Amino acid sequence: MAAFRLQSCSSPSLSGRSPPSTLLLHIPTRCDLTCNSSFTRFKMSISSTPQTAAIPENHSVLGCGMAAVDFLVAVDSYPNPDDKIRSTSFQVQGGGNAGNALTCAARLGLSPRIISKVADDSQGKAILEELEADGVDTSFMVVSEGGHSTFSYVIVDSQAKTRTCIYTPGYPPMIPEDLSKSNLSSVLDDVRFVYFDGVLQETELLSALVVAREAHRRNIPIVIDAESKRERVDDLLNLATYVVWTEAPSIPAALVSVLLKLPNIKFVIVTLGEDGCMMLERAEAEDLQSEEIDVDELFQKMKQSIDTDATSATSISSDIAKLHAKGVGTVSGKLLLGTAEKIPPSELVDTTGAGDAFIGAVLYALCANMPPERMLPFASQVAAIGCRALGARAGLPQLTDPRLKPFLWNDPQNVATLL
Repeated sequence: MAAFRLQSCSSPSLSGRSPPSTLLLHIPTRCDLTCNSSFTRFKMSISSTPQTAAIPENHSVLGCGMAAVDFLVAVDSYPNPDDKIRSTSFQVQGGGNAGNALTCAARLGLSPRIISKVADDSQGKAILEELEADGVDTSFMVVSEGGHSTFSYVIVDSQAKTRTCIYTPGYPPMIPEDLSKSNLSSVLDDVRFVYFDGVLQETELLSALVVAREAHRRNIPIVIDAESKRERVDDLLNLATYVVWTEAPSIPAALVSVLLKLPNIKFVIVTLGEDGCMMLERAEAEDLQSEEIDVDELFQKMKQSIDTDATSATSISSDIAKLHAKGVGTVSGKLLLGTAEKIPPSELVDTTGAGDAFIGAVLYALCANMPPERMLPFASQVAAIGCRALGARAGLPQLTDPRLKPFLWNDPQNVATLL
């Protein structure tokens, strides 16, 4: 078994945070890590040298999926059956996986476009207005005459720190005929990535497949939030380049299985809430001469090397290796673990939309060509900032937010290697 030792770490503090956060963030400037291992190294991402946050040159992204209105109430504790209780706060704001993720991407400086469907009701008007106010291009949205727009009731338990969503899909749903050939052609012009959320209904999936096939034909990378297993999702996954599971088993063997079943996938990420995230990135070189490594054993060793006292988001990576999962197969790649910020209970308000914020940040990171070791802590931090306000969007940060500055810094000399 590998032995890890953290030798020294000095941590000047970064203050001056904007409300609602008052957390003091400690950024290590020097960290000496050693590991006695016969077959693998791990790398811990550590930031210290400032770099100006820049908007990527090609920063247009397209998202397809749900745009909704959320009716949010916070309560002291979740009610029992037949209870009558008073809320402690109430908000109405935009929601929906795609709407939230693209709002996050817009606040980080990208230029998102959205394909979704709303009705010509007051809720549909509010959905469009809020997206437009945040810089999301809604010119390709479909507006139906009659029907109703998608909405959700969200109950946030302030004591248990949980939220319960009651979702009502819009009607009529999007169908492939809603997408004209001219709109399909123009919506993909100059797009860097196309993103699909994981809550598409059957006819919406058929519409998404029309967009995905055209994007694939144009060699535009596709990002999919595979939140839950749905019929025909496999058809979409077969066209994907990157997959993020915001609700999935975390066992590393499952990630190996995904890369084996979907040969076009470059990486797959699973988000784990307060436990951070896990990523398996495919290696381009398939002719490695190294011995096979059991991916579950590697995962356990990497977990043991994580500094459990750290409060800010970090990541740790294995070297590229032949990763074997018993009963599944072997894939060449590297495994990465990302930790989440430890949010003080007094600052944690609502986790609604945290996975959507993570994906919005991943879209930015992909456009900015961030390496995975930087992308995972950055996306986790964006999601953590959003959890400090009620609702999916109220707390989403701008790229200039001082709480993001350490995660946009880069100095290769400060990536410590465990030897």
